[in-house]
Amino acid sequence: MSTLDSGLCRALAERIRFYNDLGIYDFYRRDVTGVVRMEGSGSQTQPEQREDMLPTKTIAAVGEAREDLFDVENRKPEFGIADRAQALLAVREDLGDCVRCRLHTQGRKQIVFGVGNPNAELMFIGEAPGADEDQQGEPFVGRAGQLLNNMIQAMGLRRDDVYIANIIKCRPPGNRTPERDECETCSPFLTRQIAVIKPKVVVALGAVAARTLLAINAPMSELRGHWYDFRGTKLAVTYHPAFLLRDPRQKKEAWKDLQMVMKELGLQVSAKPSE
Repeated sequence: MSTLDSGLCRALAERIRFYNDLGIYDFYRRDVTGVVRMEGSGSQTQPEQREDMLPTKTIAAVGEAREDLFDVENRKPEFGIADRAQALLAVREDLGDCVRCRLHTQGRKQIVFGVGNPNAELMFIGEAPGADEDQQGEPFVGRAGQLLNNMIQAMGLRRDDVYIANIIKCRPPGNRTPERDECETCSPFLTRQIAVIKPKVVVALGAVAARTLLAINAPMSELRGHWYDFRGTKLAVTYHPAFLLRDPRQKKEAWKDLQMVMKELGLQVSAKPSE
């Protein structure tokens, strides 16, 4: 069987480590194009005459060895840890005192990783830590967090039954909306948390969380009321509790979203939330 040239193998491994250091762990295969077949007996595959194309033999070798290379070099620290609490700890340790984006220079006090049951069937994902969260190191502990607790209780659950996290783990200055590059830098760690917990349902709280996870630039009116597939996990979208504090009229709509989630989880659905 053909193998990768040792120099190319080292170069690919080094590039993968570079991206890992940036917090990027997910890679996707793209089919090789620009290869043509020569007609006739005994014909061989020949590449088009392009300077940026790898030789045919090298392309074939990459195709055969790519899986093993990426499996080894892209293996995350939590790989093979059966206990989900310990696996989450491995992700947290890998995150470290993160300096991967500008937010570590803009006044954040600490990283807000996530909190809750590592074996949760339901996971809530918000936008970013606020002042209270930055102070306490736990997501959703301010006024919006109190409302989220009430929403969870109305579903017949406790806060300790679910897992709660945010798209980004550092407070943006002035509680501004996270910028796209900050979300892209931080969200791979959230993806790893989801992969460890394996919830049955993820609820994206607000437009930033929904658009980042789904890569869909659509208004909340279009995002709500549907099930989405997020890497094999069902995902629903509802309003962020902070928005509901500003516009309490939308609480009825949010409750409809939560009822949809409750049905999916097999929870008893009441006509209206308890006060």
